[in-house]
Amino acid sequence: MITITFSADSNSTKQINIQDGIPARDIIPSLASAYSIADIQSIVAVKINNEICQLSQPLTINANIEPVLINTSEGSTIYRRTLCFVLAAAAHSIFPGKRLVVGHSLGHGYYYIFDSSSSSKKNEIAKLKAKMDDLIKQDLSIIQKTVSYKEALENFDRLNLIETKKQFKYLCISKVVLNTLEDFSDFYYAPLLAKTGLLNCYDLTLFGDGFLLRFPPTGKKELEPVPESPQLFNIYKKYKQWGKTIGVTSAASLNEVILNRKIKDFVTITETFQNKCFAEAADAIAKKDAKVVLIAGPSSSGKTTSSKKLSQQLQVIGLKPHVISLDDYYVERVNTPRDADGNYDYECLEALDVALLNENLLDLFNGKQVEIPNYDFVEGKRNYNGKNIIQLQKNDILILEGIHGLNDKLTPKIDAGSKFKVYVSALTQLNLDDLNRVSTSDNRLVRRIVRDSQFRGKSAAETISMWPSVHKGERLHIFPFQNNADIMINTALDYELSVLRVYAEPLLRCVSPLQKEYAEATRLLRFLINFCPVPSNFVPGQSLLREFIGGSEFKY
Repeated sequence: MITITFSADSNSTKQINIQDGIPARDIIPSLASAYSIADIQSIVAVKINNEICQLSQPLTINANIEPVLINTSEGSTIYRRTLCFVLAAAAHSIFPGKRLVVGHSLGHGYYYIFDSSSSSKKNEIAKLKAKMDDLIKQDLSIIQKTVSYKEALENFDRLNLIETKKQFKYLCISKVVLNTLEDFSDFYYAPLLAKTGLLNCYDLTLFGDGFLLRFPPTGKKELEPVPESPQLFNIYKKYKQWGKTIGVTSAASLNEVILNRKIKDFVTITETFQNKCFAEAADAIAKKDAKVVLIAGPSSSGKTTSSKKLSQQLQVIGLKPHVISLDDYYVERVNTPRDADGNYDYECLEALDVALLNENLLDLFNGKQVEIPNYDFVEGKRNYNGKNIIQLQKNDILILEGIHGLNDKLTPKIDAGSKFKVYVSALTQLNLDDLNRVSTSDNRLVRRIVRDSQFRGKSAAETISMWPSVHKGERLHIFPFQNNADIMINTALDYELSVLRVYAEPLLRCVSPLQKEYAEATRLLRFLINFCPVPSNFVPGQSLLREFIGGSEFKY
């Protein structure tokens, strides 16, 4: 017998004794009762000592168990992952000769293509959706099974999962866990729903050369309209094509480059391509004859280094840039707005002294000398030290870097024709394999974990704990304005996760099973193990990656 503990809150703990080895789904009634959950169907997984597991997971040790509900962020992720799995199973059934390949995210949806055809057709998507509907209507069980390495490779061969099989050259696991639905099986990366019947809200929509698998936002039961993001879609398409051209489109193909000792050349090519994109942005800025460049992007997208790289390229074509950080225009802490929880809200626009910023910009454009403030984050006050005085001369240009750069409410007094807006984000084009994508958010979170440890003394658990709040700020203040950009720059480097793994892995292994962040830490560890490690000495001194790992030739 083992003891299961339910801790609904600090004042209420309940324990039950159960037979060793029974699946987690058998204790769902007790779990729902302990946590006062009326709808048992809303429990889609469990946390066993802070690790998220499927409901089929056998319980074999004394454990604290919590429910994972479908309307939470974690539950929503499981919902989407299961939806992708059912789509793959349906595609195998309807189009066994075609190879389905996952692309990038777009709004609340994932972009897919059939690799063997030029573009998807309406009747093909209708057949695919009909099969998905049938699989969902039957409320079929998704079975976990463990097979040998040899059997797993045979399975990937049978299903034409080319990249997945290639990746197993670098994941030499003696016992391979697969998820199975009908006669389709794929590698287990993370938990899925126990049954298909809960997937009651989704759609397939033709888009570009492929289609979107659409799902509801977290906590909602309805789909949102397909976003109009032509720039974002085109930049993804550009980088996907570049990946195909150089022959690196997945973790497996990157690992092949590493183990064939060609990583030095690949790093050079990747860095050169990114610098070329900054050069193209500089040319576009000069062509518009802009007075101020506004750079914005989500957390850990590399905004600071992007402003420095763009400055270099502007100097190449004869302009003299002056970089201003919007962080220096924070209002004093006593005047900082607070969020719903009573905490200081540094991410809302009202946290900035917009009036002072616009006054300074107009004075600069009128030829006046202006001293730019410096914000002291320890004291929570702006000060002037006489070191940052600017007076614009001929061919001078301003660069403003900060999260609100694309919001016109930041610079309402500045003529639109004087502004050039740049959106930067780590829009990685790599996939893990055929059907599992590399999340842009995961890429940025790993960057943030490494940087926070290197420069801010924060543990991985601390960074993980504040990430949902960062996401919330991005959804409110950054993503709604990304379509305002004159140009988008991808700051992802296709080799970076192999370098970041060296730094992030030991940090993530320090997150204890007693901490609630353990679930995310273990998920990220499972993610990073797909990338063969690369030492940092391969990273150039002016690489954007140096902003996160240290050793940059730029001064910050």
